[in-house]
Amino acid sequence: MSPEPTESALLADTPVDAFESSLVLVSNRQPYRHRHEDGEIAVDRPVGGLTAGLDPVMQQIDGTWIAWGDGDADAEVTDENDCVRVPPDDPGYTLRRVWLSDDAVDEYYYGYSNQVLWPLCHDLVGKTNFEDRFWSRYREVNEQFADAVVQQADGESVVWFQDYHLALAPSHVREALPETTLFQFWHIPWPTWDTFRVCPQRRELLDGLLANDLIGFHTERYVENFLDCVDACFESATVDADSGEVRYDGETTLVRAFPLGVDAERIGRLAEERDEAFWESFRDKYDIPEESRVAVGVDRLDYTKGIPERLDALEHLFETRPEWRERLTYVQKSTESRSDIPEYQRLQAEVDERIDRINDRFATETWQPVVRIDERLTNPELYGLYAHSDLALVTPVRDGMNLVAKEYVAAQADNDTDDGVLVLSRMTGAHGELGDTAVTIEPYDAHELADQIEEALTMPDHERERRMDALKESVLENDLDTWLASLLGTVQGLRRATDQQNEDRDRQETKS
Repeated sequence: MSPEPTESALLADTPVDAFESSLVLVSNRQPYRHRHEDGEIAVDRPVGGLTAGLDPVMQQIDGTWIAWGDGDADAEVTDENDCVRVPPDDPGYTLRRVWLSDDAVDEYYYGYSNQVLWPLCHDLVGKTNFEDRFWSRYREVNEQFADAVVQQADGESVVWFQDYHLALAPSHVREALPETTLFQFWHIPWPTWDTFRVCPQRRELLDGLLANDLIGFHTERYVENFLDCVDACFESATVDADSGEVRYDGETTLVRAFPLGVDAERIGRLAEERDEAFWESFRDKYDIPEESRVAVGVDRLDYTKGIPERLDALEHLFETRPEWRERLTYVQKSTESRSDIPEYQRLQAEVDERIDRINDRFATETWQPVVRIDERLTNPELYGLYAHSDLALVTPVRDGMNLVAKEYVAAQADNDTDDGVLVLSRMTGAHGELGDTAVTIEPYDAHELADQIEEALTMPDHERERRMDALKESVLENDLDTWLASLLGTVQGLRRATDQQNEDRDRQETKS
């Protein structure tokens, strides 16, 4: 692992095209997926989110991306080393696929990752399911990913692990490649010690993560929680909360906050392409009256997103303030998530029941209070929906960052429509950056949320513009490129410190 770097090295930003090391990126999901379609092999490409943001980075660096090959034609296009060059039309980097059995996916992904780590890190201990087989398979698959890394990397490489699916893999790689620089970004919250301590495998998880030279979280609060957990779990660990350093097992790990941003300029440009003709067509397709204001919610169907609580607030609004009937339409864009897990099946039924109840109670011949969109929207359509909506309801009960909030703001940047209002839960990571100028809500309080929705709808034009101008400035300044430059700059500083240490050691050996 790397020695302690200088502060100047840690603060340096590194543009992607100046990154000096061979980069191996490791994630559960892959950026390109090959599948059979009409007798031919088709390719699914990244269309949004972090995968789409990292794809051009890997093309610039010409690195290696290791991920689970889940396409039914994936094996047909890979070579004897399970690799394929991507993108297919203009290859820029190597995609190395890891093959998982159905049982492995069920127990490692749907099991330990999403029935233990996901609810645990979102402070929802009651939804955890600590089955032994989940843990056994999680360990096995992490070793499988680590083996793939060892085959692709060397001592000069930088290995970047993504998220909570791979908490154990760094320690296995460290054993095989002690000189390699390892870092991990944890995309979900890190819980307090009182929550994390209920996990039977807490020591193994922390031990795996502390094999990294650098661990990144979205917010300072998550950093503090992680350091507290390390301090409470390991008597042998030395934790410096001020510097964010952990000394454990003879090595040093740096823990820092890197708030993730969005590709704000691209989102604004695509939103601008969706003109008034698009919006008129959208209203016609979903029977939204022209005189109705529009609120939008865009979520994965997950119990952390606060969708039932949001619908309760809307029902309370329509019940107690009848003047908003036919004057406000709520558009819920949902994406099915982890539907093999019973908890998610119950959530789907709960959301469906609430939407049907609200529409049964308040709908008229010309108006439906809740419009549900299940079909896929293209990025321009989604960003156009953001741009033309009067407010966005981003109300998770717990969320690591929540990029929907930032995407909504970015979509307001270059359009000629009136600025919208962001209604944002205090329980999102994004609230730390945007909370001062968003309308802040408490997700579990339906009555207060209804009040805040009405406040957003009745906000004076000058106040709405003032708030959105401040939000735009924040989102544009702290975009995806800023996140990447800060993160890769810190890693590059660690890598240089390691190289310097090795040079000093070799000189000393030569003198001896």
